[in-house]
Amino acid sequence: MTTYGLLIFDEAEELDFVGPWEVFTCSSQVRGGADTAVLVAERPDPVRCAKGMRVLPDHTLDDHPPLDVLLVPGGRGAREVQVHNEVVKGWLAKTATHATWVSSVCTGALLVHAAGPGRGRRMATHWAFEGALEARGEVTVVRDARYVIDGNLVSSQGVSAGIDSALWLIGRLHGREHARAVRRHLQYDPAPPYLADEPS
Repeated sequence: MTTYGLLIFDEAEELDFVGPWEVFTCSSQVRGGADTAVLVAERPDPVRCAKGMRVLPDHTLDDHPPLDVLLVPGGRGAREVQVHNEVVKGWLAKTATHATWVSSVCTGALLVHAAGPGRGRRMATHWAFEGALEARGEVTVVRDARYVIDGNLVSSQGVSAGIDSALWLIGRLHGREHARAVRRHLQYDPAPPYLADEPS
């Protein structure tokens, strides 16, 4: 069983976590309901995301189950607010030490870097914020890949790239054929991982 924890906060970019959420929950369905995905926030109150979507977290920072995968979305809330939130950064640093995988989408990379797990690593982020991430130091920004793997850290470029990295991740956890099955179920086909290996 895999438990996916997706951090949410005010002004998080919706697709940054909703896209991976769809991948993770579809993956669980394909596996017969074997896995769990939960939304985690600092407080139990509804979160208002970047485009106005209101989302209710399942757990707070203090009451969530152990997480195998920790995903951090981007958005203005990540790059302008949460990078200065010592409570969230401390939780992220601590939780990352126990998670099998840590993933960032878009400018969630700035928060993962600020919290510590991204320092000294290769990372991707939204093209408009590559310079801002690089300016923080202790990071190698990769500009020509939709997602980047460095050890147990998966970081992706902006918004839709989070779907690509989530598909890669479930392929790593449960096999490439499983990832292909999930991709087919989602009818996701712009430039999916593993397409090049498929028989013509």
